[in-house]
Amino acid sequence: MIEVREVHKSFGALAVLKGVNLNVEKGEVVSVIGSSGSGKSTLLTCINGLEQINSGSILVDGVEVHARTTDLNKLRRKIGIVFQQFNAFPHLTALENVMLAPRKVLGMTKAEAEAIAVTQLSHVGLADKLSIYPGKLSGGQQQRMAIARALAMSPAYMLFDEVTSALDPQLVGEVLDTLKLLANDGTTMICVTHEMSFARDVSDRVAFFHQGVLAEIAPPDQFFNAPQHPRTKEFLSNVR
Repeated sequence: MIEVREVHKSFGALAVLKGVNLNVEKGEVVSVIGSSGSGKSTLLTCINGLEQINSGSILVDGVEVHARTTDLNKLRRKIGIVFQQFNAFPHLTALENVMLAPRKVLGMTKAEAEAIAVTQLSHVGLADKLSIYPGKLSGGQQQRMAIARALAMSPAYMLFDEVTSALDPQLVGEVLDTLKLLANDGTTMICVTHEMSFARDVSDRVAFFHQGVLAEIAPPDQFFNAPQHPRTKEFLSNVR
C-alpha cells in the first residue's frame, strides 16, 4: 500500500500540504479533486520522491520514500507517474519511446523491451502506431503513449496528474477510456483529475483537497450525493 502520514510540504513561506494523511490499498483507485493550488499535484510528486517533504512520512510497500537510505531510482520502478505533458523524445518512434526505459533502467535486451513495448502500446490502443513519431500523433494518442511508457516498467502503482487537462475536449474521452481499462485490470491508481464523471464512475474513493488539507474522502456515491464538509459541498455545487 501507499501510506501518507502527517505530510507537510512548503515552498518557501507557502505551505502547500498541511498534515495530509492518506492510505491507498493495492488494487484501489483513488481520485483526487479540488481547486487549483490545493496541493493535489504536489502530493503526487512527493509520493514519487520528485519533491522532498518538510515533515511526516510516505511509505510505499513499507519503504520510506524520503529516508536517506532509500534508493529512489529503485523505488520509482514500482511507481509510474504520468504528467499533463507527455514529454516524449521527438526523434524516437512510439515503439522506441516505450522501449527506452526497460532497456536503459532494467537492462532488458532489445527483443525483450520491444515485446513489452508492443504489448503496452497495444493495451492502450496504439498497436497501429508503433513506427509513428510523437509529432505525428494526436494529443490523446501522445498521452496514451506516455501511459504505455510508464506501464512498460511494470509498476505496482500508477500516479496520474491531470492527464487530460492539456487536451482538446474531443480527445479527453480516449484517454479516460484508457484509465478505465487500467482500473478494470486492477491497477492501483491515484488520479488527480478535474473529470467528475471519471471520479464518480471509476474510483473506489474520492478525495477532496482544500488549501493543502485533505478535507474529505469517501466512496463516490457518498462523496457526490451526501458530502459532509462544507467546502466539499461548495466545490461540487460549482463543478456539477
